[in-house]
Amino acid sequence: MSAEVETSEGVDESEKNPGALEKENHMRMVDLSELLKEGTREAHDRAENTQFVKDFLKGNIKKELFKLATTALYFTYSALEEEMERNKDHPAFAPLYFPMELHRKEALTKDMGYFFGENWEEQVQCSEAAQKYVERIHYIGQNEPELLVAHAYTRYMGDLSGGQVLKKVAQRALKLPSTGEGTQFYLFENVDNAQQFKQLYRARMNALDLNMKTKEKIVEEANKAFEYNMEIFNELDQARSMLATETLKDGFPVHDGKGDMRKCPFYAAEQDKGALEATSCPFRTAMAVLRKPSLQFILATGVALAAGFLAWYYM
Repeated sequence: MSAEVETSEGVDESEKNPGALEKENHMRMVDLSELLKEGTREAHDRAENTQFVKDFLKGNIKKELFKLATTALYFTYSALEEEMERNKDHPAFAPLYFPMELHRKEALTKDMGYFFGENWEEQVQCSEAAQKYVERIHYIGQNEPELLVAHAYTRYMGDLSGGQVLKKVAQRALKLPSTGEGTQFYLFENVDNAQQFKQLYRARMNALDLNMKTKEKIVEEANKAFEYNMEIFNELDQARSMLATETLKDGFPVHDGKGDMRKCPFYAAEQDKGALEATSCPFRTAMAVLRKPSLQFILATGVALAAGFLAWYYM
């Protein structure tokens, strides 16, 4: 009733609590892009110093893993763009809706066709860890759409920043066509100037009518995205550990039948220890284990996320 009395008496909000209103206005002036940059710096630093990032920069990536990495990206962007489409008119996201300029699903569909052939959809699946991230994106889109900003900004700005570098690394390392087959994901045909577009995107994002609490939640969500990514790296590390354990127990032959086995570093080390008869080179066992679909997708998702972290590296 008191509120009704105040309204009827024409009491202005600023007259009721000018200090609170001033604080709120100050909070709205804090740029979301700067909050995201500073708020995710630690997670970003951890990510860019992973072995995957270092290897990718050196061009140490195999074609099979790159193919599966593309698969992981396809599932991620399919989920993200589905929720962006759902929320394209939401006031907390509408200004950032740039389907022609940014959306990657169509480009990834072309890459999938190039790598896997006509019936590629029947050949691929999403890894368990990647599925958790996909589910998070769907949850956000359907329950807290204002937090989609965290995922969109992290992904697309990173892609625009490092995409061309990653494209060249992949083409050189995997001997992919210079005409773009297999790397359509990195090609933004409707963005003439990436730097100018990123400035526009940040300006639109900073102009969103969000209070400080919501901005803090967006930064928190961006860090959660990094956490999901790091969980997949942990999953990948576990896969590597499993490979190492199995190879010590299986005792399979060393090589693929090529070259001099005596030149194998594993052979030489075990011979020096006098343990050659009890152990063997992990080559064949590793290849057998890597043929398991579950491990393929774990590795693929790790490579895909490394690409994303590399993109952040060049922002």
